[in-house]
Amino acid sequence: MTDDKDKIILSMLKKNSKMTIKELSQATHLSPTPVYERIRKLENEGIITGYTITVDDRKLGKSLTVFCHISLDIHHKHVIEAFEEEIVLFEEVLACYHLTGIMDYMLHVVVSDMDDFQNFLKNKLAGVKNIRKVQSSFVLSKL
Repeated sequence: MTDDKDKIILSMLKKNSKMTIKELSQATHLSPTPVYERIRKLENEGIITGYTITVDDRKLGKSLTVFCHISLDIHHKHVIEAFEEEIVLFEEVLACYHLTGIMDYMLHVVVSDMDDFQNFLKNKLAGVKNIRKVQSSFVLSKL
């Protein structure tokens, strides 16, 4: 069970996972040892599942972000699992979300440009079995 102090720690770590114990201590008005113990407890309970970094893909030459909405032909367990296993191997796919509604999946795709995206569609995504329909939305800006 988390309390208000845990929620402050979680909120701050979500914004910056490299935040120091000292900074968290000041924000929560706790000494460093209890903050450290709370973080370990949150990790042990599986509330904190890992630490990640945020990358500016544009600085790596990846300036086009696309959300691909995918509808499958067949919805049997083994077919869905095969789709998921294959799709996560593509380096262009940053995230794959299984959805309810008209579309079955949404892929978060990052590529360098439209030619790179066309190559991804034609040479990778088109080779995945069981895809009935793909609709792509291109990101204009991120706030």
